[in-house]
Amino acid sequence: AWKLWNEGRAQELLDPSLTASSVISSDQVVRWIHVGLLCVQDDETDRPTMSTVVVMLGSEASNLPPPSMPAYSSRRRRTAGEANSTSTDGS
Repeated sequence: AWKLWNEGRAQELLDPSLTASSVISSDQVVRWIHVGLLCVQDDETDRPTMSTVVVMLGSEASNLPPPSMPAYSSRRRRTAGEANSTSTDGS
């Protein structure tokens, strides 16, 4: 999702069946993706609060801040062994 977003191709994430009816627009779904990316930013202080998320999802204003790289794509995942050694070290 992050790669497509950065390439300006977020609409490729959409399932065509979601927007086939006129009930949901592709712009609306892209907005939801945008909000989702804001919620998973690497720096937790950049993430919106839940009350802000509710406002973002309920509003049609287009002034959302650009998301920064998600936490899941910039950090190396720890293995179970690394997690266990950290907890037993006391660090």
